[in-house]
Amino acid sequence: MSDLERQYKAMSIGERMELALSADLPDCYRPFLVRDQWMQIKCYFARRLDLRPPEIAQLLADQDHVIRLCIAKRMDLTPAQVACCVNDRDPNVRYFIAKSPLLDETQRQQLLNDEDELVRAAARKGPREPKIRARPGQAPLIR
Repeated sequence: MSDLERQYKAMSIGERMELALSADLPDCYRPFLVRDQWMQIKCYFARRLDLRPPEIAQLLADQDHVIRLCIAKRMDLTPAQVACCVNDRDPNVRYFIAKSPLLDETQRQQLLNDEDELVRAAARKGPREPKIRARPGQAPLIR
């Protein structure tokens, strides 16, 4: 374990949250935030507008559906990542990707026929641009 990792692990949850939301997040902390043990920290980090492609991929592979649904709201997903969300085992992830303008017609049709009524309803409503929130001193986040 590096000194930087020890320093990160010694931070309180509040300090880690400040980092996850920070508008001027030092690059050296990003790998720790993407793997943080606290779901709340990782969730806020996953909602950052400035995530990098490897971070998006890593978070989309997370076992927690809340982290994956944060990623499903993004507009910078690759076609393979969109397909991954469309076929996710959790209906909450499918619900959020059903609102995405990134879907192709086959994917939208698949979600219109989903086993979950809420997913079908979201797909019927059609695409919706995500809302972005940026509080003073914080990075822009996808709501």
